[in-house]
Amino acid sequence: MKEIIVAASAPEAIGPYSHGTQFNGLIFTSGQLPVDGSTSKVVEGGITEQSQMSLQNLIAVIEAGGGDVNTVLKTTCYLANITDFAAFNEVYKTVFKTDCPARSCFAVKDLPLGVLVEVEAIAHQK
Repeated sequence: MKEIIVAASAPEAIGPYSHGTQFNGLIFTSGQLPVDGSTSKVVEGGITEQSQMSLQNLIAVIEAGGGDVNTVLKTTCYLANITDFAAFNEVYKTVFKTDCPARSCFAVKDLPLGVLVEVEAIAHQK
């Protein structure tokens, strides 16, 4: 049966969706924005700071679902500007150090709250 994932440190959803769901040992996250869960505000700074916060929120949701950074199978990354690709990769590789998951990365026209990055993932429970 599907279970809803709630991560205490991740920001509340800004729409009608959950942080994530789990089913049959798999974890599916919603896109995680660079919003600080303690302030409910977009973090200050550019792509580096926003990427760090989005990925921190992503891992918090995965951990709340019973996984960890090493159980991530696939990420989908959305950038407001493709010129941020290299800077995003610099942050990404500090989170996924070895055995990187499969990944898609897209430039999109706009993201919620005017942010620069959003990341979602599929992982499995430990």
